[in-house]
Amino acid sequence: MKKNIHALKRNLTGYLFIAPQLFFFVIFLVYPIFEGIRLSLFKVSFNTMSFVGFENYKALLADPVFIQAAINTVIFVVCIVALTIIFALFIATAVFDKNAKYVSFIRGAYYVPVMVSMVVMSMIWSFLLNPSIGLIPYAARQLELPAINFLGDANWVLPVIIFVTFATNVGQAVILYIAAMIGVPKELLEAAEVDGASRIKVIFKILIPLVKPTTIYIAIINIINVLKIFVVIQLLTGGGPNNASTTLMYFLYNNAFKYNQLGIASAVGVIMFAIALMLSLPQLRTILKNN
Repeated sequence: MKKNIHALKRNLTGYLFIAPQLFFFVIFLVYPIFEGIRLSLFKVSFNTMSFVGFENYKALLADPVFIQAAINTVIFVVCIVALTIIFALFIATAVFDKNAKYVSFIRGAYYVPVMVSMVVMSMIWSFLLNPSIGLIPYAARQLELPAINFLGDANWVLPVIIFVTFATNVGQAVILYIAAMIGVPKELLEAAEVDGASRIKVIFKILIPLVKPTTIYIAIINIINVLKIFVVIQLLTGGGPNNASTTLMYFLYNNAFKYNQLGIASAVGVIMFAIALMLSLPQLRTILKNN
Protein backbone atom coordinates (compact mmCIF):
# COMPACT_ATOMS: atom_id res chain seq x y z
CA MET A 1 0.00 0.00 0.00
CA LYS A 2 2.77 2.40 0.96
CA LYS A 3 4.60 1.54 -2.25
CA ASN A 4 1.50 2.36 -4.30
CA ILE A 5 1.06 5.70 -2.51
CA HIS A 6 4.74 6.52 -3.04
CA ALA A 7 4.50 5.66 -6.77
CA LEU A 8 1.35 7.77 -7.10
CA LYS A 9 3.04 10.76 -5.44
CA ARG A 10 6.09 10.37 -7.67
CA ASN A 11 3.94 10.23 -10.81
CA LEU A 12 1.84 13.17 -9.63
CA THR A 13 5.02 15.23 -9.12
CA GLY A 14 6.11 14.50 -12.67
CA TYR A 15 2.71 15.48 -14.07
CA LEU A 16 2.78 18.72 -12.09
CA PHE A 17 6.15 19.61 -13.59
CA ILE A 18 4.93 19.11 -17.18
CA ALA A 19 1.47 20.61 -16.54
CA PRO A 20 2.41 24.25 -17.43
CA GLN A 21 4.05 23.22 -20.70
CA LEU A 22 1.16 20.89 -21.51
CA PHE A 23 -1.31 23.71 -20.82
CA PHE A 24 0.39 26.12 -23.20
CA PHE A 25 0.81 23.35 -25.78
CA VAL A 26 -2.94 22.71 -25.77
CA ILE A 27 -3.89 26.41 -25.77
CA PHE A 28 -1.47 27.62 -28.44
CA LEU A 29 -1.04 24.54 -30.66
CA VAL A 30 -3.79 21.95 -30.26
CA TYR A 31 -6.71 24.37 -29.91
CA PRO A 32 -5.75 26.50 -32.97
CA ILE A 33 -5.60 23.34 -35.10
CA PHE A 34 -9.16 22.33 -34.22
CA GLU A 35 -10.38 25.93 -34.44
CA GLY A 36 -8.80 26.24 -37.89
CA ILE A 37 -10.54 23.06 -39.04
CA ARG A 38 -13.85 24.41 -37.72
CA LEU A 39 -13.44 27.83 -39.37
CA SER A 40 -12.54 26.21 -42.70
CA LEU A 41 -16.14 24.95 -42.88
CA PHE A 42 -17.63 28.43 -42.46
CA LYS A 43 -17.84 31.56 -44.52
CA VAL A 44 -16.64 34.31 -42.19
CA SER A 45 -17.47 37.90 -43.00
CA PHE A 46 -16.78 40.53 -40.33
CA ASN A 47 -19.17 39.60 -37.49
CA THR A 48 -21.20 36.97 -39.35
CA MET A 49 -20.52 33.29 -39.86
CA SER A 50 -22.43 30.87 -42.04
CA PHE A 51 -21.80 27.16 -42.43
CA VAL A 52 -20.79 26.26 -45.99
CA GLY A 53 -19.28 22.79 -45.53
CA PHE A 54 -16.52 22.06 -48.03
CA GLU A 55 -17.29 25.02 -50.29
CA ASN A 56 -14.12 26.80 -49.20
CA TYR A 57 -12.03 23.83 -50.32
CA LYS A 58 -13.88 23.67 -53.65
CA ALA A 59 -13.28 27.38 -54.16
CA LEU A 60 -9.57 26.88 -53.51
CA LEU A 61 -9.27 24.08 -56.03
CA ALA A 62 -10.89 26.33 -58.64
CA ASP A 63 -8.63 29.28 -57.82
CA PRO A 64 -5.63 29.56 -60.22
CA VAL A 65 -3.69 31.67 -57.71
CA PHE A 66 -4.01 28.90 -55.09
CA ILE A 67 -2.88 26.29 -57.63
CA GLN A 68 0.13 28.46 -58.51
CA ALA A 69 0.92 28.96 -54.82
CA ALA A 70 0.74 25.21 -54.21
CA ILE A 71 3.08 24.48 -57.13
CA ASN A 72 5.54 27.15 -55.93
CA THR A 73 5.47 25.71 -52.41
CA VAL A 74 6.21 22.19 -53.66
CA ILE A 75 9.13 23.54 -55.71
CA PHE A 76 10.46 25.41 -52.68
CA VAL A 77 10.18 22.36 -50.41
CA VAL A 78 11.85 19.93 -52.81
CA CYS A 79 14.66 22.24 -53.89
CA ILE A 80 15.51 23.76 -50.50
CA VAL A 81 15.40 20.45 -48.61
CA ALA A 82 17.50 18.68 -51.27
CA LEU A 83 20.05 21.51 -51.47
CA THR A 84 20.31 21.76 -47.69
CA ILE A 85 20.92 18.04 -47.15
CA ILE A 86 23.38 17.64 -50.05
CA PHE A 87 25.41 20.76 -49.27
CA ALA A 88 25.45 20.18 -45.50
CA LEU A 89 26.57 16.57 -46.00
CA PHE A 90 29.34 17.74 -48.34
CA ILE A 91 30.66 20.30 -45.86
CA ALA A 92 30.35 18.01 -42.83
CA THR A 93 32.11 15.04 -44.48
CA ALA A 94 34.89 17.35 -45.61
CA VAL A 95 35.71 18.85 -42.20
CA PHE A 96 34.41 16.61 -39.39
CA ASP A 97 37.79 14.90 -38.80
CA LYS A 98 39.96 17.97 -39.22
CA ASN A 99 41.62 20.09 -36.53
CA ALA A 100 39.17 21.06 -33.77
CA LYS A 101 39.84 24.80 -34.18
CA TYR A 102 39.19 24.57 -37.92
CA VAL A 103 35.94 22.68 -37.36
CA SER A 104 34.82 25.27 -34.79
CA PHE A 105 35.53 28.06 -37.27
CA ILE A 106 33.47 26.31 -39.98
CA ARG A 107 30.61 25.82 -37.52
CA GLY A 108 30.60 29.47 -36.53
CA ALA A 109 30.93 30.75 -40.10
CA TYR A 110 27.96 28.76 -41.34
CA TYR A 111 25.83 29.40 -38.25
CA VAL A 112 26.12 33.22 -38.35
CA PRO A 113 23.32 33.63 -40.96
CA VAL A 114 21.04 31.41 -38.84
CA MET A 115 21.41 33.76 -35.88
CA VAL A 116 20.58 36.84 -37.98
CA SER A 117 16.90 37.73 -38.25
CA MET A 118 15.27 36.65 -41.51
CA VAL A 119 13.92 40.20 -41.81
CA VAL A 120 17.46 41.60 -41.75
CA MET A 121 18.74 38.99 -44.22
CA SER A 122 15.84 39.68 -46.58
CA MET A 123 16.50 43.43 -46.46
CA ILE A 124 20.19 42.84 -47.23
CA TRP A 125 19.37 40.66 -50.21
CA SER A 126 16.74 43.14 -51.37
CA PHE A 127 19.45 45.82 -51.45
CA LEU A 128 21.97 43.54 -53.18
CA LEU A 129 19.47 42.54 -55.89
CA ASN A 130 17.87 45.96 -56.43
CA PRO A 131 18.03 46.55 -60.23
CA SER A 132 18.84 50.27 -59.80
CA ILE A 133 21.25 50.49 -56.86
CA GLY A 134 22.00 46.87 -56.02
CA LEU A 135 25.56 45.61 -55.83
CA ILE A 136 24.93 42.49 -57.92
CA PRO A 137 23.28 44.30 -60.91
CA TYR A 138 26.04 46.94 -60.68
CA ALA A 139 28.75 44.25 -60.90
CA ALA A 140 26.93 42.69 -63.86
CA ARG A 141 26.86 46.06 -65.65
CA GLN A 142 30.57 46.57 -65.01
CA LEU A 143 31.30 43.15 -66.51
CA GLU A 144 29.04 44.03 -69.47
CA LEU A 145 26.72 41.14 -68.71
CA PRO A 146 23.01 41.19 -69.67
CA ALA A 147 20.91 43.19 -67.21
CA ILE A 148 18.55 40.93 -65.24
CA ASN A 149 15.88 42.04 -62.79
CA PHE A 150 16.21 39.05 -60.49
CA LEU A 151 13.18 39.95 -58.36
CA GLY A 152 11.03 41.18 -61.24
CA ASP A 153 11.56 38.37 -63.74
CA ALA A 154 9.23 35.39 -63.37
CA ASN A 155 11.96 33.06 -64.65
CA TRP A 156 14.48 34.15 -62.00
CA VAL A 157 12.44 34.94 -58.92
CA LEU A 158 11.97 31.33 -57.74
CA PRO A 159 15.68 30.38 -58.01
CA VAL A 160 16.65 33.60 -56.20
CA ILE A 161 14.27 32.98 -53.28
CA ILE A 162 15.35 29.33 -53.09
CA PHE A 163 18.99 30.41 -52.88
CA VAL A 164 18.35 33.12 -50.27
CA THR A 165 16.35 30.76 -48.04
CA PHE A 166 18.86 27.93 -48.47
CA ALA A 167 21.86 30.17 -47.74
CA THR A 168 20.21 31.52 -44.60
CA ASN A 169 19.17 28.17 -43.10
CA VAL A 170 21.85 25.68 -44.18
CA GLY A 171 24.10 26.47 -41.21
CA GLN A 172 21.91 24.57 -38.78
CA ALA A 173 22.10 21.43 -40.93
CA VAL A 174 25.91 21.73 -41.17
CA ILE A 175 26.21 21.92 -37.38
CA LEU A 176 23.92 18.92 -36.85
CA TYR A 177 25.77 16.78 -39.38
CA ILE A 178 29.20 17.65 -37.98
CA ALA A 179 28.01 16.80 -34.46
CA ALA A 180 26.55 13.49 -35.66
CA MET A 181 29.72 12.53 -37.56
CA ILE A 182 31.99 13.42 -34.65
CA GLY A 183 29.90 10.97 -32.60
CA VAL A 184 30.55 8.08 -35.01
CA PRO A 185 32.73 5.45 -33.23
CA LYS A 186 36.35 5.96 -34.22
CA GLU A 187 36.87 2.18 -34.24
CA LEU A 188 34.73 1.92 -37.39
CA LEU A 189 36.73 4.58 -39.20
CA GLU A 190 40.05 3.07 -38.10
CA ALA A 191 38.94 -0.40 -39.21
CA ALA A 192 37.93 0.98 -42.61
CA GLU A 193 41.30 2.70 -42.92
CA VAL A 194 43.13 -0.54 -42.07
CA ASP A 195 41.10 -2.38 -44.72
CA GLY A 196 42.22 0.19 -47.27
CA ALA A 197 38.82 1.81 -47.83
CA SER A 198 38.96 5.12 -49.69
CA ARG A 199 37.46 8.28 -48.19
CA ILE A 200 34.57 8.11 -50.66
CA LYS A 201 33.70 4.59 -49.50
CA VAL A 202 33.95 5.62 -45.85
CA ILE A 203 31.55 8.49 -46.50
CA PHE A 204 28.97 6.47 -48.43
CA LYS A 205 29.26 3.16 -46.60
CA ILE A 206 29.77 4.33 -43.01
CA LEU A 207 29.10 8.02 -42.36
CA ILE A 208 25.95 8.66 -44.40
CA PRO A 209 24.13 5.47 -43.20
CA LEU A 210 25.03 6.20 -39.56
CA VAL A 211 23.76 9.80 -39.70
CA LYS A 212 20.47 8.76 -41.31
CA PRO A 213 18.40 9.79 -38.21
CA THR A 214 19.97 13.25 -38.44
CA THR A 215 19.10 13.40 -42.15
CA ILE A 216 15.49 12.52 -41.40
CA TYR A 217 15.31 15.14 -38.65
CA ILE A 218 16.79 17.83 -40.93
CA ALA A 219 14.35 16.89 -43.71
CA ILE A 220 11.32 17.13 -41.39
CA ILE A 221 12.40 20.45 -39.86
CA ASN A 222 13.14 21.99 -43.25
CA ILE A 223 9.87 20.78 -44.76
CA ILE A 224 7.93 22.46 -41.96
CA ASN A 225 10.04 25.65 -42.15
CA VAL A 226 9.73 25.95 -45.93
CA LEU A 227 5.98 25.40 -45.80
CA LYS A 228 5.85 28.41 -43.46
CA ILE A 229 8.08 30.61 -45.66
CA PHE A 230 6.69 34.13 -45.56
CA VAL A 231 9.10 36.89 -44.53
CA VAL A 232 11.43 36.51 -47.50
CA ILE A 233 8.45 36.54 -49.90
CA GLN A 234 6.88 39.59 -48.25
CA LEU A 235 10.07 41.66 -48.23
CA LEU A 236 11.64 40.64 -51.53
CA THR A 237 8.78 40.18 -54.00
CA GLY A 238 5.38 40.59 -52.33
CA GLY A 239 4.32 37.40 -54.13
CA GLY A 240 5.12 38.82 -57.56
CA PRO A 241 5.69 39.17 -60.36
CA ASN A 242 2.21 37.99 -61.34
CA ASN A 243 2.05 35.54 -58.38
CA ALA A 244 5.22 33.81 -59.60
CA SER A 245 6.60 33.68 -56.03
CA THR A 246 3.35 33.34 -54.06
CA THR A 247 3.41 30.45 -51.58
CA LEU A 248 0.63 28.82 -49.59
CA MET A 249 1.60 30.78 -46.48
CA TYR A 250 1.61 34.07 -48.35
CA PHE A 251 -1.73 33.16 -49.96
CA LEU A 252 -3.10 32.39 -46.49
CA TYR A 253 -1.83 35.74 -45.17
CA ASN A 254 -3.46 37.69 -48.01
CA ASN A 255 -6.84 36.03 -47.53
CA ALA A 256 -6.80 36.35 -43.75
CA PHE A 257 -5.53 39.91 -43.32
CA LYS A 258 -6.02 41.67 -46.67
CA TYR A 259 -9.25 40.22 -48.03
CA ASN A 260 -10.83 39.24 -44.68
CA GLN A 261 -11.61 35.73 -45.94
CA LEU A 262 -10.96 33.82 -42.73
CA GLY A 263 -12.80 30.71 -43.94
CA ILE A 264 -10.64 30.46 -47.06
CA ALA A 265 -7.48 31.20 -45.05
CA SER A 266 -8.38 28.49 -42.51
CA ALA A 267 -8.93 25.99 -45.34
CA VAL A 268 -5.44 26.80 -46.67
CA GLY A 269 -4.03 26.26 -43.17
CA VAL A 270 -5.73 22.87 -42.90
CA ILE A 271 -4.32 21.83 -46.29
CA MET A 272 -0.81 22.93 -45.22
CA PHE A 273 -1.16 20.98 -41.97
CA ALA A 274 -2.23 17.88 -43.90
CA ILE A 275 0.71 18.23 -46.31
CA ALA A 276 3.22 18.62 -43.47
CA LEU A 277 1.70 15.62 -41.68
CA MET A 278 1.80 13.41 -44.78
CA LEU A 279 5.41 14.33 -45.55
CA SER A 280 6.58 13.90 -41.97
CA LEU A 281 4.84 10.64 -40.98
CA PRO A 282 6.91 8.28 -43.19
CA GLN A 283 10.12 9.81 -41.87
CA LEU A 284 8.91 9.63 -38.25
CA ARG A 285 7.97 5.99 -38.83
CA THR A 286 11.53 5.30 -40.02
CA ILE A 287 12.97 6.86 -36.85
CA LEU A 288 10.66 4.77 -34.63
CA LYS A 289 11.64 1.57 -36.48
CA ASN A 290 15.32 2.29 -35.98
CA ASN A 291 14.76 2.86 -32.29
